[in-house]
Amino acid sequence: MELNPWVNHSWHTTLRVNTNGLTSGPIFAEGKQVEISLNFLEHQLTIISSENEKKSFELENLKVSSCYNKVLNYLNEIGIEVKINTLPNEMVDPIHFHENHTGTYNKEAATNLHKALIKINQVFYDYRSQFLGKSSEVMFFWGSFDLVVSRFSGKEAPLHPGGFPNLPDWVTQEAYSHEVMSCGFWPGDKNNPSAAFYSYIYPAPEGFEEATIKPSSAYFHKNLREFVLNYEDVQKADNPSKMLMEFLQSSYSTAANLAGWDTDKLKLKLNKK
Repeated sequence: MELNPWVNHSWHTTLRVNTNGLTSGPIFAEGKQVEISLNFLEHQLTIISSENEKKSFELENLKVSSCYNKVLNYLNEIGIEVKINTLPNEMVDPIHFHENHTGTYNKEAATNLHKALIKINQVFYDYRSQFLGKSSEVMFFWGSFDLVVSRFSGKEAPLHPGGFPNLPDWVTQEAYSHEVMSCGFWPGDKNNPSAAFYSYIYPAPEGFEEATIKPSSAYFHKNLREFVLNYEDVQKADNPSKMLMEFLQSSYSTAANLAGWDTDKLKLKLNKK
């Protein structure tokens, strides 16, 4: 992503859900383009260029250091030279990629994540389609490791304090330069193993923490300072997609109205004839 031009809110660094996993989309190198994909069906990392140069690596048992070296070495082989920050962002006590000799790729976990992302991606795109104002694509942020869709009011926001681990404050401040309402899916981690959907608004308006949203199982997480809907509750619902959409729409309506957004002006209204 270092090769791509900067897009506001760091959108040039994100991944997209595709039919078999996650993809970088086109990366612009001198004289050619390249795409890097994580295939969760065949459990491979694949690099392919616009000149049909192609290389795949098996993900199972692949150490972080080996993956880093293999990718950069192959890019160099096909004439693409790039230097990147070797410390992962948004992680406490990060280890340089070339010094991280662990490897924990789990085929079953990857398959389950892929199945979830495919379904969630579709609902998120439906939700996105209802908005006329500035909106992000449905994107996967590999730093925070979540699938996100964001809506903007069009107004500038107060300077964000930053403070994310191993992430320059100016990056955070540029990302939150304008009023934003985000919804996402987070598969969990070692410290918080339960997968969940979330929603938040920046800056948070008065009354946001005390608000009630739908469905009834959604709640405000005081430590995260955002609304949360457990993934397990959605899984168990008679109509999971409907329940998720209710959470997205209720979150937006509640947050945007409290923040004084012009929700009627920002709503997409098609006059098909």
